[in-house]
Amino acid sequence: MSRIRLHPSGRDVECREGETVLSALEQAGYALPNNCRAGACGECKVKVLSGQFDQGMVLDMALSQAERKDGYGLMCMAKPISEELVIEYGTADAQPKLFPPRENVLFIVTDRIQRTPRIVELLLRPLGQPLRYWPGQYVMLGDESAGIPPRCYSIANAPRADGEIALQITRAEGGATSMWVHDTLKVGDMVKLSGPYGTFIGDPSVDTPVLCMAAGSGLAPILALADAALRRGYRQPVTLLFSACTADDVYDRGLMAYWQAKHRNFKFLTTLTREQNDGPNKEGLRGRIPVVLPTLFKDLSAHSVFIAGSPAFVEDCAYAAKALGARDELIHREGYVSQAIPVAPPAERLVANG
Repeated sequence: MSRIRLHPSGRDVECREGETVLSALEQAGYALPNNCRAGACGECKVKVLSGQFDQGMVLDMALSQAERKDGYGLMCMAKPISEELVIEYGTADAQPKLFPPRENVLFIVTDRIQRTPRIVELLLRPLGQPLRYWPGQYVMLGDESAGIPPRCYSIANAPRADGEIALQITRAEGGATSMWVHDTLKVGDMVKLSGPYGTFIGDPSVDTPVLCMAAGSGLAPILALADAALRRGYRQPVTLLFSACTADDVYDRGLMAYWQAKHRNFKFLTTLTREQNDGPNKEGLRGRIPVVLPTLFKDLSAHSVFIAGSPAFVEDCAYAAKALGARDELIHREGYVSQAIPVAPPAERLVANG
C-alpha cells in the first residue's frame, strides 16, 4: 500500500499495490482530468514533486521528454513504487474536466421511490459501460420515438462502481416527460440517458466551510456533491439548508440523519414556508431561506456556497449570501426552469425540472 499526498492541501489518498494514481484518486472521490486512460492523450498529466512511480510505455505526444525531466507523469498509467508519492493537485492544470457526453446510453429502471407527493426517485442501472460524471452534473431523459421529449435531470448520487444513477423528478402538470415518468414508467423498463452535462461541480482544491441551499428537487445535485465530499473525508463544516412548503415536501430525512450521525461536520436544516416547522431538527425554522439565513450565519466570506432550485430561488439566495459577505467566485448556482419553458441546450447552465 502506498500513500499519495496532494499538494498544496496535504490530503492523503491510499493507493493499493498495482493501482494507478488516477484510479486511487477517483475511488477517493477526487476529480482529475482524463480521457483515454491509456497514456495516449496527456490530459491526466501532473507534476510529481517527490517519490517514484512506474508508468510503463507512454507516447511522447502525450508526455514529452522535457516534461518527463521536469517531473511530470501520466496519472492514468502511473503506479507508485515508493511509500509516498507527492503530486501537484488543485493547480490550473489539475482542475476537474468535464467528461465527453455520450448519447442514448441504455439503462434499466431497477426501482422507483415516491419521495414526496410530487417527487419520484428513479434508480437506474446501465446495461453497458457506466456514464462517467462529476457530482453535480445532469443527464437528459426521454423517449423521442414515443413522443416523450428529452428533459434534463440532475444526478442525485455520487459516482458508484456499479454505475447506478438516481434521478429525482418533480411532477410538472402539462409536462410530458415528468408525467410519463410519474404515470407510465415502471420498474423493469428500459430507458436511454444522454450526458453528462453541466458545470455545477466543486473545485477539489478549495478547502472552506460549505453552505448548500436547495428547494424541491434542486436537492438532487446537492446530494451528489455532499455525498462525494463526505465520502472522501471532507473535514470542513458542511451545512445543507433545505426549503420546503410543508413537512410532507421534505424528503431523504433518513439519509440526512445517517450523514449527521456519521459525519460530525455535517448539518441538515429545513425551513418551511407554508406551515410551522416542528420537524426532527427542532430548530423551528420557518420562512424563505433569504429571510432565515441571517439568523444562522453572520459572515459567509469564507464559505463556498452551492445553490440549486428555481432561477428566482437561486438568485434570491445568492443575493442573501452576498449580503453576508459571500464571494462571487465561491458561489455556485444551478437554476431549474419549468418544463413549460423551452429547454435550453445542454451547453447552457439551466436545467429543466419537468
